Amino acid sequence: MPLPRLRTAVVVAGAALLAKRAMRRRIEKSPLWPLPALEEPVSGHSQRRSTTGLRLLVTERSTPADGVVLLRLKGSGLPRWQPGAHLDLVLPSGLIRQYSLCGDPADPHSYTVATRLAEDGRGGSREVHERLREGEEVEIRGPRNRFPLADAPAYVLVAGGIGITPILPMLRALAASGADWRLLYGGRSRATMPFLDEIGELDADGGRVTVVPQDEAGHPDIAAALADAAAGTAVHCCGPEPLMEAVAAALPPGCTLHLERFSATAPDATGAAAFEVELRRSGRTVRVAAGQSALAAVRAELPHVSYSCEQGFCGTCQQRVLEGEVDHRDDLLTDSERRDSMLICVSRCRGERLVLDL
Repeated sequence: MPLPRLRTAVVVAGAALLAKRAMRRRIEKSPLWPLPALEEPVSGHSQRRSTTGLRLLVTERSTPADGVVLLRLKGSGLPRWQPGAHLDLVLPSGLIRQYSLCGDPADPHSYTVATRLAEDGRGGSREVHERLREGEEVEIRGPRNRFPLADAPAYVLVAGGIGITPILPMLRALAASGADWRLLYGGRSRATMPFLDEIGELDADGGRVTVVPQDEAGHPDIAAALADAAAGTAVHCCGPEPLMEAVAAALPPGCTLHLERFSATAPDATGAAAFEVELRRSGRTVRVAAGQSALAAVRAELPHVSYSCEQGFCGTCQQRVLEGEVDHRDDLLTDSERRDSMLICVSRCRGERLVLDL
């Protein structure tokens, strides 16, 4: 080999060796080093959601009611969905918020969501209202459905304010199928209640829809709305917690109740003793104090761990449990999921130690 080529080969080999050593040092400093020879991890990869987000384009922005913004998001190859489903929106700041789909499930090219500005919220709705404009891209995850339309001989749908969003696709489907349905829709005022015109068109013959603006008629009479519901009727309700409680209290015998909350019920703080969490893949152990969530303790060591609601109802922080008995305090996981996973934002340990696949 001529001398210049030999020198080139030596330089290239030396550079490759240095790069390999640098990469190894970088890996060893990673919070997930070392990686034990376990089966493929499922933490952060729940079957209930897609972890690979889609980038969609905001092609339409409108205000269907005072304080409400509607966004139409377009893309290609969008997963299909059914009435009651919702999306995770990954906002520009990194916040993740859940919004019900209120468009047409038959549309393969766009998703539609609507959100009311929550003045006392945690910033998600304000970011949607102030930062998302036509022509911008936004990441979405999902859709997934924890509020599916039940199979029933008759339906009573109850919506409070922006709680109409998951109900609207149900109304369209029921009206198209000729099903027996009624809607009770309450809000602060007609000006703040979105989709009133379309709902009126779905009730072309009249008599199925009762609209109750609070400034005109006070609070809806839930007991009266449900009084004549026959056994087997499916009651679907989405709205504020007092509305949920009133519907549950007035539910007639033989009817089934299906709820979609704006937020989770307050986590039960009883028996919140301290415990340890071993993070098996990262080789670390953290102490969860009595007044601290497992999520907060874990993120102090592994800041990349995803979360959103911090109240046990969105599923973003679901992690696989390798060892230990979990004190489940969420409103989301099924019995089968609870056998080997937990939502670390609210759930705790029944003993002194848990091992997570992190």
